[in-house]
Amino acid sequence: MDRKTRIINLYLLVLLPLGAAAIIWAVTGFRAERLDPAFGGLTILTLAFGSYLRIQLPRTKIHLTLSDTLVFVCFLRYGAEAAVLLGSFEALVSSLNFRRKGMKMSAQTILINILVTSISVASMAVAVNIVFGDPATVFLGATVKQMVVVLGTMALAQFFVNSILVSSIISTRNDETLWHVWNEYCFNALVMYLTGALMAGIIATALTQIEPILIIAVGLFFCLVYFTYVRYVNDIKRTSAVAEQAERERAEQAETHLGELRHYVGELERTADALRESRESFRHAAYHDGLTGLANRNQFVELLDPYLKDGADTNIALLFLDLNRFKTVNDSLGHSIGDLLIVNVAKRLENVVEERGVVGRLSGDEFVVLLKNVDQAEAVKFAERIDEKISSPYELDGRLIFTSVSIGIAIGHSRYNTPDELLRDADIAMYYAKETSQSYVIFDQIMHARAVSLLELETDLRFAVERDEFELYYQPLVNLTDVTIMGFEALVRWNHPSRGLITPGEFISVAETTGIICPMTIKLLRRACEQAVEWIHDGVADPSLVVSVNISATHLAQGSLVDELRIILVETGLDPACLKLEITESAVMDNAEAAITELKRIKDLGVKLSIDDFGTGYSSLSYLHRFPIDTLKVDRSFVSAMEDSSENGEIVRTVIALAIALDLSVIAEGIESVDQFHRLRRLGCEFGQGYLFSKPVPAHEARRLLAEGTTWKQIVDVAPTYPVATTAVEFDRAGVH
Repeated sequence: MDRKTRIINLYLLVLLPLGAAAIIWAVTGFRAERLDPAFGGLTILTLAFGSYLRIQLPRTKIHLTLSDTLVFVCFLRYGAEAAVLLGSFEALVSSLNFRRKGMKMSAQTILINILVTSISVASMAVAVNIVFGDPATVFLGATVKQMVVVLGTMALAQFFVNSILVSSIISTRNDETLWHVWNEYCFNALVMYLTGALMAGIIATALTQIEPILIIAVGLFFCLVYFTYVRYVNDIKRTSAVAEQAERERAEQAETHLGELRHYVGELERTADALRESRESFRHAAYHDGLTGLANRNQFVELLDPYLKDGADTNIALLFLDLNRFKTVNDSLGHSIGDLLIVNVAKRLENVVEERGVVGRLSGDEFVVLLKNVDQAEAVKFAERIDEKISSPYELDGRLIFTSVSIGIAIGHSRYNTPDELLRDADIAMYYAKETSQSYVIFDQIMHARAVSLLELETDLRFAVERDEFELYYQPLVNLTDVTIMGFEALVRWNHPSRGLITPGEFISVAETTGIICPMTIKLLRRACEQAVEWIHDGVADPSLVVSVNISATHLAQGSLVDELRIILVETGLDPACLKLEITESAVMDNAEAAITELKRIKDLGVKLSIDDFGTGYSSLSYLHRFPIDTLKVDRSFVSAMEDSSENGEIVRTVIALAIALDLSVIAEGIESVDQFHRLRRLGCEFGQGYLFSKPVPAHEARRLLAEGTTWKQIVDVAPTYPVATTAVEFDRAGVH
């Protein structure tokens, strides 16, 4: 048995004799002669409605019950004994009624309620009897003031006894102090007892004076008060319930909103973290090369900028590197091997530079190295070390791969205002190193002027194609047997608006590099075909007249040339056999297999093909017999040197013999003397061209040459004077045109 149970049992042992004594006292002292029908009605009213007519004051723990009032009425009207019995009986009935409604209430608790009620009512009776005597007697002749004192004494006596007894049991159950329980739960009951005593006094007075009107008026008043109060309380309860429900909903909404807010804040934090990581990733990607992890152009510009500020010490050098023939590695072994090569080159560069500078990758196979605190001599040594390291073989995917590097060096002088200027000059020097096949080149202003000139030339070239500033000049192709014109080679000239006539040597390489050569060639092809058709149609040229046009390797590699040729031949109406395309020996040998395929497609159109500048390249006989060509053109360098060296004469003889063996025709370029003319005839060369016959001339001059027909007949009759050569100038003096 725990401590609480022992204390409650002890408390019950104390209450039991006191309560039993009070009840026994009431039973033995009860006087039956006082009973009347009103007592019966009072008893029934107390038992029937005492526990039901209970009103709780709003926002308090105070309950107003009719039972307390009726017990007080019984006390004033019928004495203490009747009040004790009625109070005890009402406590029993009320307790049973509460348990019937579902309230948990043990028999022990019911007994305690009965005992407390009997003791408190008996104590009230004793207190009133001691002070005033028999209340029924005193009350009959009492004044209003006396009645108030008696009623107050009744209320206070029962309040103190009842509250102390109830506080004791509650403090024991809840482990709280007696004062705290009395102040929290019982003190507010004083109002209940005072109100009950007052109502009892009014009712008892009304019953004593037996004034029906007063009784009815009091009854109606209390009914009106009761129902008005009940309605008021119910309204308050409904309003309070609505307010509580609204408050609950607001609380739930606030809780829901708070949860959503927490979730939103969490999402914001996660988003912020993701954005921070993303920003860092983007920044890394924006300033680093994705393949090698080196600094990219953006980072390099930022690194260079502080060194080029006004007053900054510019003892830096920038090395611009480009791998030689890297495209060949990509095309032959694939881009994955190319990427591996780039990564390995990057590692070697970092190992060479170490702490002396920064390595970056700009694009493709282009790298840059920023060297700090170096002069020109040290920069050159670094370039030599880099060249040595990069040129060492690489073992990639089971293959040994070799590469080399072209390096442009720009020293950070005070004349540089921006990083782009320094990068530009290093890039220019690198391209100059590549063009001149040098490992490294130090930038100077002449290179810059040349680069600017090339840029201006490129810009002018683009406008030249749009404005149709190119003209064709025609150099006769002469049959060396009868010295008649068998065709013309169409040679382009650029009629520059400010510089005048520009020869191909100045702009063809730029046109090929920029891709302008393709649209330019198509225009010139169409014009040459139209001119040949015009001469044939006008009868000044034989229908077999051949017009020869040079084609670049860039155009041949594009794959669109065949379709473009077909359209031009159809639209101009030129016989395909009258068109001959010339391509250099080195161009067809750069990618021989692809060239053979494309040349066969051109040959299928009926167009003739010629290898230009034969003997200056590196033709392989194994490929030469597979090329679908019609003509070999002996380069002018061999023809012009025929008179000076028997060796060059043997080269020409060999080329002619090779052409005869392959069933090809031969055209000798650069014939400028009668001696060369006769030597070529003796060697069996069929055709030739050169200043001996005519320099390249405009279309109207070429038309005149066709019309005359026998311009150079005299050359056949002029005997050579060995070893003295007769030049084209001497023939001009002799009247030969």
